[in-house]
Amino acid sequence: MAIVPLNGIELNVQTEGSGDLVVLVMGTGSPGRVWRTYQVPALVKAGYRVAYFDNRGIKPSSECAGGFTISDMVADTAALIAHLGGPAHVIGTSLGARVTQELALSHPSLVRSAVMMATSSRPDPVQQAWTRSLMDLYDKGIEVPPSFYAVASVMRNLSPATLSDPVVARDWLQMYEFGGSSLSAGGRAQLALSEFEPRLDAYRAITVRSLVIGFADDLVLPPRLAREVADAIPGARYVEVPGCGHIGYLERPDEVNRLLIEFIGGAA
Repeated sequence: MAIVPLNGIELNVQTEGSGDLVVLVMGTGSPGRVWRTYQVPALVKAGYRVAYFDNRGIKPSSECAGGFTISDMVADTAALIAHLGGPAHVIGTSLGARVTQELALSHPSLVRSAVMMATSSRPDPVQQAWTRSLMDLYDKGIEVPPSFYAVASVMRNLSPATLSDPVVARDWLQMYEFGGSSLSAGGRAQLALSEFEPRLDAYRAITVRSLVIGFADDLVLPPRLAREVADAIPGARYVEVPGCGHIGYLERPDEVNRLLIEFIGGAA
């Protein structure tokens, strides 16, 4: 990883491979290296130069604990693409998908194609309640036990199809528990971005070639929200991947990678 000064902050950035540029934008609270598990190797093998990074709020990128906006994150991504010699194919998930949508709208010349996974154009009441609860715990200095956090995370983020295998379920529980339940100040700032005005009408002006992927068992951002985004963007394609939840790119990586590579490979 390399610390790169961009847009008035520092971003922790990694690039791998060669060829047309692909930039991956991660979701709330997660580091960019999550992409390294499945998506980066597949994209590099397919002949792309892949960049992934820690969004502001995630150390060692600037934590920006005082707060920031989605526009700040869009500007960060735009600055990174320009720095790397874009335009780029941009792939985002969850909060990263919202960044991708807004980037395609405000900086179309930087985006060769856009892929949004597990996305939305408007706040979801249940998701808002969850994030408000996490922020309230942080503000009161309360840290839940890692075991409780692991159970809640697995049930929210994974499909029942995945959890039906007890060995796999235990592995996921151990992974989340090992990761801990502490929330950083920057992570708290990212959570605050769950409060936003509906953007569906704005997305009707997106001209970038777009793919929207919903995950059939997503409880965090149900696929109906992703379909709304696809229906709003002129010419966008919508695909729903079965048997996976909010982190479908980790649960069904082969299928997701196939969709990504086929789509960006067809971009002009």
